[in-house]
Amino acid sequence: MSMPAHRRGRTGFTLIELLVALAVFASMAALAYGGLDSVVRTRAALGKEQAAFQALMRSVGLLDRDLREAVARPVRGNYGEPLAAFIGLPGRIEFTRAGFANPQAEARANLERVVYALDGDALKRGNYPVLDRAPGSAALVTNLRDGIDLFRVRYLDAANRWSDSWPPPGATDSLPPPALPRAVEYRIGTREYGEITRLVELVSAWPATAVEASP
Repeated sequence: MSMPAHRRGRTGFTLIELLVALAVFASMAALAYGGLDSVVRTRAALGKEQAAFQALMRSVGLLDRDLREAVARPVRGNYGEPLAAFIGLPGRIEFTRAGFANPQAEARANLERVVYALDGDALKRGNYPVLDRAPGSAALVTNLRDGIDLFRVRYLDAANRWSDSWPPPGATDSLPPPALPRAVEYRIGTREYGEITRLVELVSAWPATAVEASP
């Protein structure tokens, strides 16, 4: 049986078939794009959370390390006034630490004066380029972590008494407290991870070679 003459010349798709195919393809492309966009957004959010967590852990590790290297070396302020080796307030710490790397053997001490404080919602660390400051000396400030709601510190003395400041209130010249507290407890409150509490025991006495003066 032969094919009708009006069908023998047809070899392609009709307009309706092309429109249906395009509609199906557009629907599948839209679904695929939505799924891909969701994956990209989720991955970006996870990367941001991971970076924030790593910044928090670096901040905690840096503060722990500095506290463990605290030394009983008082310094001079910008106007020549004496500053204690360790000055602690409820929301701010300033102290001298050992272990200041000197790979180029520069003519300076291996000690460093550092300060930690909460500025707005950012935990910041400052370090002074010299121990005994000149009138224009200023700390070099590093922003450790944003999104901090709480930075609270307290200090343990040799009699196992806690205080919100160091030197503790009531210290007299006749019976001054040790230059360093026995331990420091600090709390860092974050919006994402809640509150982190750390208790760091300080070294009671470093060798004399470690607590050196500026050359």
